[in-house]
Amino acid sequence: MASGKKPAGFHVVGKAHRKVDATAKVTGITRFADDLFLPRMLFAKLLRSPHPHARIVTIDTSRAASVPGVKAVLTGKDLPIPFGILPVSQDEHALALDKVRFVGDPVAAVAATTEEAAGQALDLISVEYEVLRAFPDALDAVEHPEPAIHDYADAGNIHKLIDLEFGDVDAGLAEADVVREDLFFFEGNTHLPMEQHAAVADWSPPPDGKLTLWSATQTPHYVHRALAKVLELPAARIRVIACPNGGGFGGKSDPFSHEIAAAKLAMVTGRPVKITLTREEVFYCHRGRHPTLMWVKTGVKKDGAITGMHFKSLLDGGGYGSYGVASTYYTGALQTVTYHVPRYKFQGARVFTNKPPCGPKRGHGTPQPRFALEVHLDKIAEQLELDPAELRLKHLVPPNSLTANWLRIGTMGLGPCIEKVVRGSAWKQRFKQLPYGKGIGLACSSYITGAGLPIYWNAMPHSGVQLKCDRGGGVTVFCGSTEIGQGSDSILATIVAEVLGLQPLDVAVVTGDTDLTPVDLGSYSSRVTLMTGNAAIQAAERARDIIALHAGKKLETPIERLTFAEGRVVDVEDPERGLSFAEAVQLAEAAEGTIGTVGSYTPAPSAGKYRGAGVGPSPAYSYSACVAEVDVDPATGIVRVPKIWIAHDVGRAINAASVLGQIEGSVYMGLGEALMEEMAYRGNRNVVHKIPSLLEYKSPTTLEMCDVV
Repeated sequence: MASGKKPAGFHVVGKAHRKVDATAKVTGITRFADDLFLPRMLFAKLLRSPHPHARIVTIDTSRAASVPGVKAVLTGKDLPIPFGILPVSQDEHALALDKVRFVGDPVAAVAATTEEAAGQALDLISVEYEVLRAFPDALDAVEHPEPAIHDYADAGNIHKLIDLEFGDVDAGLAEADVVREDLFFFEGNTHLPMEQHAAVADWSPPPDGKLTLWSATQTPHYVHRALAKVLELPAARIRVIACPNGGGFGGKSDPFSHEIAAAKLAMVTGRPVKITLTREEVFYCHRGRHPTLMWVKTGVKKDGAITGMHFKSLLDGGGYGSYGVASTYYTGALQTVTYHVPRYKFQGARVFTNKPPCGPKRGHGTPQPRFALEVHLDKIAEQLELDPAELRLKHLVPPNSLTANWLRIGTMGLGPCIEKVVRGSAWKQRFKQLPYGKGIGLACSSYITGAGLPIYWNAMPHSGVQLKCDRGGGVTVFCGSTEIGQGSDSILATIVAEVLGLQPLDVAVVTGDTDLTPVDLGSYSSRVTLMTGNAAIQAAERARDIIALHAGKKLETPIERLTFAEGRVVDVEDPERGLSFAEAVQLAEAAEGTIGTVGSYTPAPSAGKYRGAGVGPSPAYSYSACVAEVDVDPATGIVRVPKIWIAHDVGRAINAASVLGQIEGSVYMGLGEALMEEMAYRGNRNVVHKIPSLLEYKSPTTLEMCDVV
């Protein structure tokens, strides 16, 4: 159906807008998961293992159950069904069933009328352990396959082994003028969200038999699946509501033990149950950046053109699978989408160790190899006596091309990004020209804009949207995505407002409620703007079609002459002739009934057909280039970064202010990972976390943050 036009250019997209939830957040109105209080609510706590690796011989909860105020005590036998985010790694139990695999692994749960009573009960639970040999790092776990941390790994304690080759890499290396190999290590680190994990569960007993869980989660759809599996409830009897997140960064992307334990406790007691993790417990939940050992060997011509690359990665995965199989593939899969690599070999391994499980952190699986590859390229440039910026510019992956490992590249804006930061930083005048102890360096990166395949492969949309227009001229968008501070609710409001000629604040957004909203796979992998945004565009355009049809009849104007702008539907050839948006909706509703439309988005099929081809494809890839000015004190070794120039190829910016915030946030997080942050453990086989607190885990403050241009 033909529809009314949008005005020339964009009227809200691309401008800086206040977030739609900004006022609620700055005035304290926003209700996070820990702010929820229900009548008769109980408080839950988890007993955690003091050992990194041990068999559970016996658990005695009798004394805990007798504490005044205690209403329920659970152990692993009450929740025997395993779960996990990936189908290939269903290896977690809400409470350890027969074995603990890291210090902090939960083994029992208590619900009581007060937190104090719950804590007292935990102290009275007696657990007998048979302590097993613990593995503090990946190399140790590879060298000693027994005792196995899990019984389903590819080999011993090696969770996942990958061996892929695209083209004859040995022949490519033989063609090279220079072959270089380097070894790198990237330390593990954690997300450090301001808000701790929290969940509230409520159970309506039969005949209703309805479970509702409010949680600080990024992925309500996957939490919903895990609850249905572990609790053996019909999915239609479960409602998951994602509360506003006080930061996620990937750390709230898994289903977690505390969510399932709270739900089970609510079912056992018949009362609402809240659990809020302490900051120390958040460190045990972890799912942060994998410590990664990397080896890379690259052949190049004298002009820097790559003839072949062989890349190996060894990931320290911690005690459970989490997203680890995908993380391992990502360390290798995306190394071909930045520079042209005609022949590529990737060998990767993720290893179980007795540390908190690693998983997805911002840029999932790619900052480690990007660090290695960028430093490796600098060393090659030095060896060839080439300018590192020129080397990169000459050998970018071509736009609208297919990489060696069958990833489809569309637009590619890295070249202009490099040129911009080179120009802004006066690179040509300053590179290798600064005084001793001062330097300037360049690095580039790339990442997916949403994964091309869902975690559970199926033919259904990755994102769905429902849209409702009301008689007062308001519009409500329903979507299963979650607002984790990145501004996705504002993006959806802006996109719909653009299509319908409204302002973002005219659009209400309801997200992350599995009862009310269509399925969206979650807020991770930079997917929401592209995938949910396209679903929202489709739904809004369908609504515009309906409204334009009936507005055109009223105005006796061909609908192709109608435009939606500034809250009105008008004839572009006679702007005095028009209707308010509310009037136009009323006309449409009188003729059609309630105005509601739907939209959905599914990426194009992946081009690759090999095992592992599901990791790496994306509807689009984003690119960035960064120049850092660095000062090193020769006497102390202290490193300072006074200034960073950074440029991102983000496609079409929806909200300029949000984009700038995301870029500045990426600089902050990158500085922390490069200079300060680490998941540190005591130097023995006890594998006890040295710094599970905000005081001791060092991350940048405003004092360490550099100028960003």
